[in-house]
Amino acid sequence: MKNTRIYLILIGVMLIWGLNVPLLKIIVDSFMPVTVTALRIFTASICVLIILSFFKLLRKPTLKETMYITGGGLLNVVCHHYFLSVGLTMTTSTNGGLILGLGPMLTAILSILFLNQRLTIIRFTGFVLGLTGVGFTILAGSKGISSMNTGDIYIFISIFTQACSFIIIKKACRTLDPRLMTGYMLFFGSLVLFIISLLTEPGGIESLFHGTPAVWGVFFTSAILATAIGHMTYNFAIGMVGPAETSIFMNLSTFFALAGSALILKEAIYASHLIGLMFIVSGVILGSGAYEEFRYRHRHHKNEASSSG
Repeated sequence: MKNTRIYLILIGVMLIWGLNVPLLKIIVDSFMPVTVTALRIFTASICVLIILSFFKLLRKPTLKETMYITGGGLLNVVCHHYFLSVGLTMTTSTNGGLILGLGPMLTAILSILFLNQRLTIIRFTGFVLGLTGVGFTILAGSKGISSMNTGDIYIFISIFTQACSFIIIKKACRTLDPRLMTGYMLFFGSLVLFIISLLTEPGGIESLFHGTPAVWGVFFTSAILATAIGHMTYNFAIGMVGPAETSIFMNLSTFFALAGSALILKEAIYASHLIGLMFIVSGVILGSGAYEEFRYRHRHHKNEASSSG
């Protein structure tokens, strides 16, 4: 039970991240997506660095740690947020939230490849179920195959690059506080995204002057709660309990994203969305190793009870 507090905190982070998906949809529909994403992440990085400075956790990284920060920043910040922000301008918040639910399964696959975790029949079955769920999500609604669009593919690339970054973060956490790594990654990534915005969105900065107070309220809520505090907390949890174990909770983010899309954006939820959710959650439970861990603990407690009896 020593990780119970971390697990409860992760549930709170998933609530924030799930509701953040429709908030991001509002933001990228109100401004140029890459420009406002660069500003949002820069704002988040300043918040993280201020918090770390208050707790006296700031320090200069070593050369090896700088390499981890650069790699993590390119994957976790630049690629993840670029494809997420641009993808949400091309697809619905509902589809985006469901595809993001693949995070735990992708993290588990990468953990098997790079962290020497075992591939079992149960996990393989989970991977197949998860991909099936994405298929239902992409083909959601009455449009059939024509509903598959570039936005859905961008969202998938977004969550894949984030899953790759979790492996780097786990390796870096051996010497570098994951909260400090988060601050450096966000700051570095925001600068790269700003350069990209200058090249791809010539009118991006000008678009920032046309936002309403309500939209800016959504912006700061997303930047401070979801990006700054959310990423700092999640990366800290990766260092404590591991990427595969932590990512199990991301299926809750999928549920909260669905609920938020319906409540905040009034988006329609089709039967195929719910079928996709069912497959994705089943895939996450099996593919991430959660089911195997539960079965192992159940047998262990049963054997202990038999021995004591």
